Amino acid sequence: MTQELPHPLRTERLLLRPIDPVGDVDAIYAYASREDVCRYIPWTPRTREDVVAWLPRRTSTALTGGASLAVTLRESGELVGDVILMWHDEEQRTGEVGYVVNPTYAGRGYATEAARAVVDAAFTHLDLHRVVARIDARNPASGAVLRHLGMRQEAVLVENEWFKGGWSTEIDFAVLAREWREHHGHPEAAADR
Repeated sequence: MTQELPHPLRTERLLLRPIDPVGDVDAIYAYASREDVCRYIPWTPRTREDVVAWLPRRTSTALTGGASLAVTLRESGELVGDVILMWHDEEQRTGEVGYVVNPTYAGRGYATEAARAVVDAAFTHLDLHRVVARIDARNPASGAVLRHLGMRQEAVLVENEWFKGGWSTEIDFAVLAREWREHHGHPEAAADR
C-alpha cells in the first residue's frame, strides 16, 4: 500500500503543496545554490541546471522514497523552503522529517510551522508511531526548531560520519504519536497499536 502525505497542508501563515518541477525552479535555486544552506544537509550547492534536473525527483508526495512539499506563504504564494517526510519502515511506522528554509526568510518560525504541519499529518493522517529528525551538532538553529516542536533529544553520535571534509557529530531527536497528541491536543486520535 502506498501512503501519501496529504496536501495541501495549511497553517496560520503557510501553504504546503507539491513541488512544481517547472514553476519552482528559480525559488528553490535561490537557496539550493547557497553554500551556507547546504553546509549541514546531504546535498552540495546546486547550479540552476542541477535544480532543473533534480526537481522532478522531488515532486512525489508518496512516502516511499520521501514525500516533499514546497513551503509557501499563504498571503503571497512565495516559496520560502521545502519539507520532506521519509518513511523508514512500514511495519515499525517510523518516519523522518527534514526541512530547508531560504535564509532570506529565516528567523520567522517558518521551519517550525512547516515541520509541525508535516509531523502532525504523519501522526493524524498516516498513522505513524514515531517521527525522528537528525541534525548536525554545528546547526543549533535546527535543534531549536525540533525542540519547539516538542521533540526530545535522544542521542548524540560523536564524530559518527565523515561529512563534507570533516567528522560530523549527529544529534537525533524523536517524538511518539501519543506524545504528540498529548502536547498538541489530539485526544480524538486513535490510540497507538
